[in-house]
Amino acid sequence: MATTASSTKVLSLYRNFIRYGHKFASYNFRDYTVRRSRDAFRANMLENSPEKIAAFITKAEQDLAVVKRQAAISQMYSTGEHLVVEVPRKNVKSVVN
Repeated sequence: MATTASSTKVLSLYRNFIRYGHKFASYNFRDYTVRRSRDAFRANMLENSPEKIAAFITKAEQDLAVVKRQAAISQMYSTGEHLVVEVPRKNVKSVVN
């Protein structure tokens, strides 16, 4: 079973992946990063070996640095154009009453 310290570290890494994944300007990169992060963490969720957990944490920290850097670059060079799927649906009225 993973220790409390490693569980806290993994949860923190997961939250940061999701947080920085949502910062991509492009919908496709944003969606891919969040989906891939969730899949990777879920795939390793039941891991019990402390060595494998430590290796996973090290790899995740390196990957998080890449995601942070790429999200910042993505925001610097964003065009401001959005896809139809990105439009917030707050003011859309229901057709069926």
